[in-house]
Amino acid sequence: MKLDQALEACGIIAILRGVTPDEVIAVAQTLYDAGIRIVEVPLNSPEPFVSIERLAKAFADKMVVGAGTVLSAQDVNLLKEHGGQISVSPDCNSEVIARALAVGLDPLPGVFTPTEAFAAIRAGAKHLKLFPAEAASPLTIKAWKAVLPKHVRVHAVGGVTPDNMKEWLSAGASGFGIGSALYKQGMALSKISESAHTLVSAWKRAKG
Repeated sequence: MKLDQALEACGIIAILRGVTPDEVIAVAQTLYDAGIRIVEVPLNSPEPFVSIERLAKAFADKMVVGAGTVLSAQDVNLLKEHGGQISVSPDCNSEVIARALAVGLDPLPGVFTPTEAFAAIRAGAKHLKLFPAEAASPLTIKAWKAVLPKHVRVHAVGGVTPDNMKEWLSAGASGFGIGSALYKQGMALSKISESAHTLVSAWKRAKG
């Protein structure tokens, strides 16, 4: 599954910070059953590349799998080797963006200002991660969209809830990265399922 196709199905990127290889398949299956089609394993999780490889094999044609907290070209190389498709970063690093593109991955660099957004675009990024979104507002994306190239998609990461999702989408957001509201270490699968269904339902309502 390609990133744009997955985003069209559901614009929620599940951030599984702290997930372990032993639980990652069950967690991802729970998210998939709720309608989520994109997962990222932050690289400060336990054995992240083991989890990514297991996900990439188990959900090869069904989900987009990637890494979060990607900070170096070497991280990108390892991500590619283990079957990842998207490279998500908290910052805008042109070297990381360029390496991701060179090996066929979709980079999602973190940006917080127009200067960073355009730096990421000049480096080749087509998807931007507004982070931390809770320190900005939907008006931020609305203002950016007036000047960004039409093909660039902006995803809000941080502070997005079922209640404010429609406001973000109306302002021009294309999707959302959601972490602790979907998954925290030790969270029961039943709770993950409940949260995922709530968020996916909110996404569908917001999209109309």
